[in-house]
This record gives sequence, structure tokens and C-alpha cells, in this order.
Amino acid sequence: MSYKGYLVEENNGVFTSSIKNIDVPKIESNSVIIKVHYSSLNYKDALAASGVKGVVKSYPFIPGIDVAGEVIESTSSKFKIGDNVIATGYKIGMSVFGGFGEIVHLPDNWVVMMPKELDFLTSMSYGTAGLTAAACIKKITDAKCTDKLPVIVSGSSGGVGSVAIGILSKIGYEVHALTGKTSHEETLKEMGAKKILDRTQFMSDPVKALDKGVYSSAVDAVGGEILAKIISMISNHGVVSCCGNVAGPKFTTSVFPFILRGIQLCGIDSAESSIELKQELWNLLSNQWSLDLSNQTKIVGITEVEEEIDKILQGNQIGRVVIKHGE
Repeated sequence: MSYKGYLVEENNGVFTSSIKNIDVPKIESNSVIIKVHYSSLNYKDALAASGVKGVVKSYPFIPGIDVAGEVIESTSSKFKIGDNVIATGYKIGMSVFGGFGEIVHLPDNWVVMMPKELDFLTSMSYGTAGLTAAACIKKITDAKCTDKLPVIVSGSSGGVGSVAIGILSKIGYEVHALTGKTSHEETLKEMGAKKILDRTQFMSDPVKALDKGVYSSAVDAVGGEILAKIISMISNHGVVSCCGNVAGPKFTTSVFPFILRGIQLCGIDSAESSIELKQELWNLLSNQWSLDLSNQTKIVGITEVEEEIDKILQGNQIGRVVIKHGE
């Protein structure tokens, strides 16, 4: 038995990709084989498909860190044939063949049951980006940050930022969206942003050790000195959820925001979060934090993936790209 997959191969440092038939692996103990209905395209998937060092250890390989599908074989006490499931992160699409194939073979402790309110397409419209946004926001809500001041979201045009805007707005926060793509202003406002902040203008003044505390909390998806400035502007007992580094891995700050205002800087790694937390986050995304992402979601077939990978690497992806299998 075989399945179709988007296989990336390497030959003397040159990476090529094609749709190939792959043999279905023999199932291991405490594992499931999932028929993938939908996957989603993330930046990490594009890096894996391009052969960027450190993302994938060896080739040939099938990328795709997100999976939504149906269990077709199981040696697990947790899942039975016919269960609808979601799997994201861990080593999926990195050291284990991922969601750009019609079949995945995964340990059962990498998999969650799909909430009954969700479907395959909606879950992958969120994907890892939506799960990361939810993890960021849970840090803010768990700390009971005030809603009397706005929340700032950086990288707001991206997958994490746009979902974070939608959820925060839905649960009662005023959201200020920080972006370098002001052409996306209308889309960000449709997602729920009250105010759009131009990144260049925001960073035009020098970063202070402690600035006016005008934000209750923040979701930062970019890192770098933007993160440093955001930290300086958080009010008493606020939370900054940090989940990205596209603006750089380093930033300069002081102890003052932490010891004089008691703010928390929380690192978010949704890929390696506990499976229990992932189940909780998916339950939230299917109920209290649910969003309609249909207008921001593009559905493509596996033969169209290469074009979408080029777009995301060039910074031209808008919204979410979901891959539909079985056509």
C-alpha cells in the first residue's frame, strides 16, 4: 500500500521536490496511522522544503508540521480507527514524515482528539500559528491582565499575529496592531484591531529602559529591539508573550520593567508544549476563542504547494494556506 507525498530530495547540495508514491510504514506500538485530510503551510515547512540547515536532519523528506485527519490504524489505547484527530509540532515534518503526505505514522502522545465543534479544514486554518496565538493569550488571561488598557500585537500581519488579534478582540481586549505592512490595515481592522501602528514610526524614538506603561500586555511575534521597546511600555503586572525572532534573536532591556512594574516575559514554544496543554488550547479554539478564518484561508492541492512555498519565503503570503489531500 502506498500514498502520495510531497517529497524533498537532496543531491550534492541541490534540493528538489516532487509528488511521489511512498510506501505506508508498518505501524509501531503505541502509535497511529492517520489518513491526512488537511495540512497547513508554515514558515518552518518552507524552510524544510528549501533545505535550510538545522530544520531537517536528513533527506529525502516530507515536510508539514500540522496534520488533521482520521485514524485508519491504531496500536494505541487512546485512539481507535475512525477517530478524527489533530497533530502539530514535536518532530512532525522535521524528523518524521509530515502532513504534506496523505498518510502519517505518529506516536499516540503526539496526537489530540479533534473537538467535536471543529472540522479538518477549520483546525488547519488555525494550524500551529493559531495554536501559538492561543498559547500566548492563555498566558495573558491566566495572569488576569487588565482589559482597561490595550494589548499590543507585533507581527500582526502574520499567521500568529492575525489570529491573536481576532481572539483578543473577541474576549474583550482593545488591540493595537503593530505591522510593517500598513497596506494590510483594512484586513487587520476586520480581524478586530482598534488601532494600526506603523512599525517604522513606532521604532523612530530610542528604546528607553522604562517608558510610559500604555499597554496591559503584549503578544510579540518578531523579537529583536521591537520586543525591547514593547517590554518598556507594559503597565504594572502585565505579560509579554514572546514567540518569534524575525526581527532578530537579541534585544536589550533592563531589570526595571520586571522589578518596578512586576511584568512577566513568557516564552512560547507551542511545538513542544505538553499534549495536555495542546488539547486544552484546541478546546478553547473550538469554543470560547473560535474565529471565522474562511476569508483569510486559501485552500490548495498538493501540486500547488511549491508556488505557495516561494510566496512565504519571499514574505508575500497573505493569510493562511491550507493543503487539501485526496483530490
